Amino acid sequence: METVIPLVDRLVAHALGITFEDLDPQTVIRVKTRLLDTLGAMAAGHGSQDAPAVLRVAAAWGSGDDAGVPGTSLRLPAAAAAFANSVLARSFDFEPVEADGPEGTRVAAHISGTTVPVALALAELTGASGEELLTALAIGDDITARLAVASGFDVYSGTDNTGTVNALGATLLAARMLGLDAPTAKHALGIAANQLGGTVANIFDAASAFKLPIALAAHTAITSAQLAAAGFTGANDPLEGKHGYFQMYCTDAKPALAGVGLGREFYGDTTIKPWSSCRAAHPSLEACIRLVTEEGVEVEQLQDVSIHITERTLNGFVGARFDPAERRVVAGLFSIHFTAAAGLLHGTVRPEHLTPEAMGDERIAALLERITLIGSLPNSQRLTAEATATLKDGSTRHVRVQYPAGDFASTPLKNSVIEEKFRLNVAFGLPELVERAPRLIELVSGLELAESLEGLFGSLNPTAMITTPIA
Repeated sequence: METVIPLVDRLVAHALGITFEDLDPQTVIRVKTRLLDTLGAMAAGHGSQDAPAVLRVAAAWGSGDDAGVPGTSLRLPAAAAAFANSVLARSFDFEPVEADGPEGTRVAAHISGTTVPVALALAELTGASGEELLTALAIGDDITARLAVASGFDVYSGTDNTGTVNALGATLLAARMLGLDAPTAKHALGIAANQLGGTVANIFDAASAFKLPIALAAHTAITSAQLAAAGFTGANDPLEGKHGYFQMYCTDAKPALAGVGLGREFYGDTTIKPWSSCRAAHPSLEACIRLVTEEGVEVEQLQDVSIHITERTLNGFVGARFDPAERRVVAGLFSIHFTAAAGLLHGTVRPEHLTPEAMGDERIAALLERITLIGSLPNSQRLTAEATATLKDGSTRHVRVQYPAGDFASTPLKNSVIEEKFRLNVAFGLPELVERAPRLIELVSGLELAESLEGLFGSLNPTAMITTPIA
């Protein structure tokens, strides 16, 4: 009779045993793309209203020389640095999203916003090479994506999986980078299971706490691995065991799916966002942008715009009408209503369009009055939208977006677009570093050749520069 190896043991062995040579070229390219994009999101995060506060909190947790925060002279313990960088990356909902998995599965996810800060902090702490960083990221992303799709996660369930599967996958990433053996890495996973959580109530209420589950997961990952290394023990099977992850946090889980093709296929976030907003708003946003850029619609001539989406999307957090008087950045990020107006006006939506000042533009308020959301599409078309513009002369223009731009498999962005996004994000959040953007792109592109990451970290953290004040 064949012995069945528990999923937890298979994932631990996977995390500790994979080498760079096991990664296929496409996987390496995807990892480097997600790394660059997340670095850009971290840079843009310095332009967030909350950036000074999170840096003050992280600094108050204690000084240390483990790792830094790009664009500042802060040196922090690894867990604190990962936490701060993760909050920055999440600030404008502009980091990579949506996990793929075995058997063509997909699920809503924000993995890189946890795994990249964890890997960077531990790479500084351990003096990792480029190959070691890329391999750890590939593994952390893969395990997190596999757990996400196996969980049967539904974004409308009320939970936030950035605070659950991210913590589990990133813990095994941390265990690998800290050199834990298999039993100790398994204990680390068991310890992490005590710190899972997150609610999408943050998004419904436009609370800045929406940034925290992904960042608390980063902190959990490193502290769990460190606690295990110090001798703490965890549950025997924190995944499939009684009161483990799948029992406690999932309603329609398929744990076996997480192990399909393990070591042969590597998964992770699939989408590089072209626009700074919730992915669920992208189909409507793209349709509105195309009305202007392809159909020749001039906003001054608009009578009204009807946007057709699924009823489920309409009743979710992105379907609420946006009140321009509030100028709440989080509300704008997760609003089809707002992002459609911004897309019509600017032809894009970037962090600079999500400041309170930009959101208070009277032209945005005027466009919001002309936009109507209609839940008419089948719920199976969650990433489809149609926009119909009626002009003042009575003519109409119509655009249907079957699947929005940014998915690596079906609607990929060109490298030039991804690199321009990175440069603009750096210019927005860390303008003093914008001249270094080409060098940073070059360093990430050739990362597997780097025996040391000192060049990368030095470019991110110029001496004595504090762009974001913490006092």
